[in-house]
Amino acid sequence: MPRVIGIDIPDNKRLEISLTYIYGIGRHVSNSILERLGLDPNMRAHKLTQDDIGRLNNLLQSEYVLEGDLRRQVQGNIKRLISTHSYRGLRHRLGLPVRGQRTRTNSRTRKGKRKTVANKKK
Repeated sequence: MPRVIGIDIPDNKRLEISLTYIYGIGRHVSNSILERLGLDPNMRAHKLTQDDIGRLNNLLQSEYVLEGDLRRQVQGNIKRLISTHSYRGLRHRLGLPVRGQRTRTNSRTRKGKRKTVANKKK
């Protein structure tokens, strides 16, 4: 498995897909990186040379915020929202959907398993 910025990317997948295993890189960014480096997106990851891996590492470290730094940045943003007592911070703190989704149905994964409530006796 080739190691790119400390992450093992899958051998047998196409290069444009295997780069998306790095946190912070999606399909669009992956394709733009490969275009800038002049690499074939259909090439398999195990065919990368050491020179290609070195160029890829240099580009990713110099121009992109990825992996641990990006995770810290996201967590810092959430902590800032919570500390300023914003509405979004309140939703994060309560474990509810933040972006306006409905809560009557769905959103069970964040609120926990559904609990049945006994009906009123007649």
